[in-house]
Amino acid sequence: MLTRSLSRRFFLKSLSATAAGFVAGQSNWRQAFAQQVTNLNGAGATFPAPIYQTWAQEFGKQNPNIQVNYQSVGSGAGRRQFVARTVDFGASDSVPRPEEIAQVEGEAQPPKGMVSIPMVAGALVAAYNIPGVGSEIRLSRKVLADIFLGKLSRWNDPLIAALNPRVNFPNLPITVVHRSDGSGTTDIFTSHLNAISTEWRERVGRGSSVNWPTGVGARGNEGVSEQIKQIPGAIGYVEFGFAKLNNLNLARLENRSGKFVTPTVTSEQAGLSQIQLNERLLGVDPDPIGEESYPIVGYTWILAYKVYANAQTSQAMKAFLRYALSEGQAFAEPLGYVPLPAEVLKKSLAAVETITP
Repeated sequence: MLTRSLSRRFFLKSLSATAAGFVAGQSNWRQAFAQQVTNLNGAGATFPAPIYQTWAQEFGKQNPNIQVNYQSVGSGAGRRQFVARTVDFGASDSVPRPEEIAQVEGEAQPPKGMVSIPMVAGALVAAYNIPGVGSEIRLSRKVLADIFLGKLSRWNDPLIAALNPRVNFPNLPITVVHRSDGSGTTDIFTSHLNAISTEWRERVGRGSSVNWPTGVGARGNEGVSEQIKQIPGAIGYVEFGFAKLNNLNLARLENRSGKFVTPTVTSEQAGLSQIQLNERLLGVDPDPIGEESYPIVGYTWILAYKVYANAQTSQAMKAFLRYALSEGQAFAEPLGYVPLPAEVLKKSLAAVETITP
């Protein structure tokens, strides 16, 4: 059910009308800078790290004069480095705070200004390791929140068993695994818990870092995935692609309509269709409506400077972003992501062209 296939020919055909005009200018630019090597250094979210690193590698094959380096240090650290101007671009799964935007917009000297560009979308999953229990157990909204609140301590709890009458749960302690670093993934997940549970909202709240009522911490989606694999009885939240890569079992989560849904391209697109983006192309919906909607979805953004210190860096950045938003989108589904909807893609490409000089 969760297997995704690469429909490259169909997808690229659908992109051509939107992206062709933006990509056409790249060949002339490559010739102009053929003898120069430009390094683009970025840092931020672990959520999109696999696809960003794939883009960097594939783009580099076509553009050997541009080297893109991406460090998956977490959304919080990525935004801090972007604000501090120690990178050429930042990356975040959570919306930058107003004060962060103000710091970048208020500078007189380049690099300055912020262009926030949706690059790809995806889902967060509740992945688990229960010996003897396969994939797709059902977790209601109440049970999901109660597990992460520490109110349910064993897998054979009657509330869990009642949702899964055909499953023989072991009498095994539940170990919650959460992020230990500042994380856009955490912001997305806790925003969902905040929306579905009054007790969670009153006791914990939402954010890139929260005071977890229970569990063990790990850095990045990579660290959480590894902890889930190693600890019998573990459950944690990770981006779908990491769960897929690590062959983790996934829960069917209850959505706002009371349906239990797995993350597929169709269910994720249904959830994403409810997200309204503002003029900066930023936006979230922590609990999307719709019977087919997967309940925990979001965009991930690259944060670029509106004005770079030199034309070479600016043009290299635009070339990389154009590639990622055209050919690069074909890598989304195989890696467990969702390509940008056509209307969002059009706006993202237009945002790239606002980067100067």
